[in-house]
Amino acid sequence: MSKLVVPLYGMPEDIIQQQILQAAQQLFQKHGYQKVTMDDVAKAIGKGRSSLYYYYKNKDEVFDAVMGAEIDEIVAEIARMVDKENTVAGKLRAFGITKTKIGRKRKVFFDVLETGMNADELSHYTQRKKIIQKKIRRDELTLLNRVLEGVQSEDKADIIFVFTSSLRGIKRELELENSYARMEPAIDALVRMTMLAIGG
Repeated sequence: MSKLVVPLYGMPEDIIQQQILQAAQQLFQKHGYQKVTMDDVAKAIGKGRSSLYYYYKNKDEVFDAVMGAEIDEIVAEIARMVDKENTVAGKLRAFGITKTKIGRKRKVFFDVLETGMNADELSHYTQRKKIIQKKIRRDELTLLNRVLEGVQSEDKADIIFVFTSSLRGIKRELELENSYARMEPAIDALVRMTMLAIGG
């Protein structure tokens, strides 16, 4: 159950936080991480900058929260598509196709975030991005373990690792080709190989 602490402005805390994150996400998407300030976020929601500090100490914390919300949304969408399927192969295919399509859509957002960063800022951002990537991989691992929960294989962890690594490789190759025409055939081949590996 979400807490309903009523802060200075008389609105439930979770609603204010949602407004902050939505505004920050839109600003990051439009201007990139570097150009957005806490003042910009405060102005976008019609509050003073000091109001933001009730929730977040700095822009890095806002960014982490925005990215956390993005990850939750991505994983929830993948899970929704996976849950529509009845077979392990169907679930793996839904996972692969949904993840790749979402990655393609979100790439523009992540590319814009890096706009205008100097070398030090880019290095700092890259470190934060690694933390975010680890979180999404943990969430995906949890989902894939659920998909394969009935599979009896000592190699299950390795199979999941190869499946997810191969998906990332397919996505990179498609981006290099600047064409997603081969996405579904490539993912279908990966699913067939994965099913062979688990004896399905």
